[in-house]
Amino acid sequence: MEEKKTIITVGRQFGSGGLAVAKELGRILDIPVYDGELLEEAARKSGLAEQLFNSNDEKRRYWNFGGGLDDAYIFKFQSDAIRTLAAQGSAIFVGRCSNHVLKDMKSINIFISAPFEFRVREVAGREGISETEAERKVSRIDRERADYYNYLSLGKWGAAKEYHLCIDASILGIKKTAELICGFVKSIE
Repeated sequence: MEEKKTIITVGRQFGSGGLAVAKELGRILDIPVYDGELLEEAARKSGLAEQLFNSNDEKRRYWNFGGGLDDAYIFKFQSDAIRTLAAQGSAIFVGRCSNHVLKDMKSINIFISAPFEFRVREVAGREGISETEAERKVSRIDRERADYYNYLSLGKWGAAKEYHLCIDASILGIKKTAELICGFVKSIE
C-alpha cells in the first residue's frame, strides 16, 4: 500500500517568521523542510555553481548583460528540483514559487504574513541593524519576492487566491501558528 504524501508550500513575507513556522510544522509532522537546500539540489542537477543560484534566489533580474543565464533557465532547474523532491515523498517547500511549480500535484499552499512594523522589529533584532535599515531591507526583499513570483508564475504574490490558507504569524507566534496550520492540513487530508 502506498504511503500518503503530504506536500505543503509556504510563501512568506520577509520577517514574518515564515521559515520558522515551516520548520516547526516540519517538526510536528515529521517531514522534511526545503529552503536553501533547493538551491543546492538545482545547482547539483544543472552542473552550475551554487553561487549562481544563491545570487539570484527569489529575485528577478531585469538586465542580463554579457549573455549569462536568464531567470527562466535558473527557475527551470530549481523547479525540477522541487518536483523531484515532491515526487519522492512528503515535504514542505519554502518560497521559490513552489505553490505554482507544484500546481499539478496535490499540495497545500500556505502564505505567512505579519504587519510591516512587526517585521521591521523582528529583522532589526535578528540582524542587529537599525529599524531604518530594517525598513529598507524588508521593503526591498518583499518587492524582490513579489517581482520574482509575479513574473515567473503569472500570479500575484501574497494574494489569497494563490493559497489555501493565509495567516498572520504575529498573532499566535511561531509554535501556535504551526499548530494551527497542522490542524488545517490534517482536516483536509
